[in-house]
Amino acid sequence: MEWRCRGITWSGGAPGLRWRGGRVSSLAYGQGLAFRAVGARRCPGARGNRCPLEAVVPGRATGGRCAECARLDRAHSVAADTFLDDPQPYRVYLAWFGPGMTKVGITAEARGEARLLEQGAVTFSWLGRGPLMAARRTEEVLRQALGVPDRVAYERKRAARHTLPAAPVRVGEVEELHRRAGAVGGWTETLEPLEFAPRDHVEVFGLDGLPPLDGTVTELVDGGVVSGRLLAAAGPDLHLLDPGGRCLALDTRLMSGWALQGAGAGDAMSVPVAEAVPAVDPSTQGELF
Repeated sequence: MEWRCRGITWSGGAPGLRWRGGRVSSLAYGQGLAFRAVGARRCPGARGNRCPLEAVVPGRATGGRCAECARLDRAHSVAADTFLDDPQPYRVYLAWFGPGMTKVGITAEARGEARLLEQGAVTFSWLGRGPLMAARRTEEVLRQALGVPDRVAYERKRAARHTLPAAPVRVGEVEELHRRAGAVGGWTETLEPLEFAPRDHVEVFGLDGLPPLDGTVTELVDGGVVSGRLLAAAGPDLHLLDPGGRCLALDTRLMSGWALQGAGAGDAMSVPVAEAVPAVDPSTQGELF
């Protein structure tokens, strides 16, 4: 039986690996992971549909889809502004990823915290709730007024997780932005404002005591082995301690489309690894976006 990976899932608030066909393998911090990529990486399809071409896709592409399936995936997407008539309520949130790295975003209310877990938000708070277009307008108004982006680069999120300040500092940054957001005029006329109620994901992600980041896996390759002890998971990333004692990050979006087989627990890492990118000075955030 072939096990072809579909990336990570945060179903039920806990991480797991998804496989083609709907199976999910739960992940537990402290467990050993050892697998080998086999054959070619193939497009996993889009929106529950298999790729009709089983197209081969590049190993370094985090999207992991062929051009046709990528278009299909974005053709009915709130994030891409191609789905604007969704009648269900939405929520606007502030998500904190590290010092000076807070973004404003929206998610369907029915999804709860799932979107925040998928993005790797360390701390967050809801700002308001209401119709989709009102939430989208509020997101843009607050992004401009508060001087925060609508996205934060994954490389910066990864680096920040290994040097997190104490919980009061994390919560304090979000609380200050929440206060400032409430003072911005106009948006509360079309959206119901929500009280500040911080939620911290450090324990959920397993980030306490995470050692310094030594490198990141850049791609899987045919026959390449990933091996190590799972220390933490946040957003799409797994943080592993490999047999050589390095703390490495593996973006599970790079696993999507690969057929994986078990490897020996003591096998050395044999996939390409790049040196870790240091965290950026928070004072430069505005210049990057």
